[in-house]
Amino acid sequence: MFSSDHLRYFLELSRHGRLNEASRALGVDHTTVGRKVTSLERLAGQRLFDRTSSGWRLTEAGQRLVGYAETVESTLIAAFEDQTSRVGSLRGSVRIAAPDGFGAFVLTPNLATLRRLHPDLSVELVTATEHHTASAREFDIAITLEQPGPRLVSSRKLATYALRLYATAEYLDNHPTIAKRDDLREHTLIWYVGALLDVAPLRILDSILPPEGRAQIQTNNITGHWLAAQNGLGIAPLPTYIGEPDKNLICVLPESFSIEGTYWVAVPKELTGLARVKAVDDLLNDVVHNAVHLSPAT
Repeated sequence: MFSSDHLRYFLELSRHGRLNEASRALGVDHTTVGRKVTSLERLAGQRLFDRTSSGWRLTEAGQRLVGYAETVESTLIAAFEDQTSRVGSLRGSVRIAAPDGFGAFVLTPNLATLRRLHPDLSVELVTATEHHTASAREFDIAITLEQPGPRLVSSRKLATYALRLYATAEYLDNHPTIAKRDDLREHTLIWYVGALLDVAPLRILDSILPPEGRAQIQTNNITGHWLAAQNGLGIAPLPTYIGEPDKNLICVLPESFSIEGTYWVAVPKELTGLARVKAVDDLLNDVVHNAVHLSPAT
C-alpha cells in the first residue's frame, strides 16, 4: 500500500542521487532505500529513476512526483511543529548556515532578539564559507554568497555588502607607500587558502594582484583575516561591516578599491511554511535594515 513513508525515501534519493548517501540521511541501510523506492515504482506503474553508473537520476515521471512529495513532507513537518509549539512561542530547533563573516559579525550579535521572542527555540548556527554548505541542504535556512540552484531550495537576495582593504596604521607606516593598486605587490596580503576556496565571488585576488600573485598569509576563515590584519601582519580584504567599526584598522585605497558582494537567503522548499524558519527570516530582514554597512536587497 502506498504511504508517505514511500515518499520520504523517494525524496531523499532524489536529493542525493545515491543509495548510500540517501541511506545515511535517513539512518537506514541502503538496501532499505532501494527496496522502498522500487516498491513505490511498482505502485506507480512506472520508473521514477534511471539507474546509471553515476547514480540514480529522476525520470520525467519522477520529476513530476517531486513537487507533490515535497508538499506532503512540508505539511507533515508543519503539523508536527504546530503540535509541539506553544501559542506565541516556538519550540524545537532551527539550524542556520551562514558564511563565517556574516554569521560571526552580523547574525550572532543579534540572536538575542530571537531568544527573547522564542526562549524555548534552540538555535544552531553553522558558519562556513564553502559552496557545498547550501547544496548539502543540511539546514533550515541558509545565508549564501552565491545564488543557490532552484531545484531544491527557494531563494531570494538578502543584502549587498562592500569588500575593502584594511591594515593597521603601524603596518602602513613601516612599509612602502600605497598610492595605487600596483603598489600592493610590495605588501603582504591576507586571504583565504586558495586550494580550499570554492566560492566564486571570493576569487578576487586577480583584481588585486597580477595573475602570478598570491596571498602570503592564508587562513580559511574571515575572523583569521581580521585578526591577522589587526595584529599588523599585512593587508586584508574585509567586509566594511568588519573593517569600519574597528578603530585599529585603516581603509587602504578607499577611492579605488571596493568590491560589491551579495548575500542570498535559501530555504529548502519543504520548509518554507514553517514558523521557525519565518521567525529567522524576519530577524534577518530586521538585521539587514538596521545594519550600517549592509544594503537591503531591492
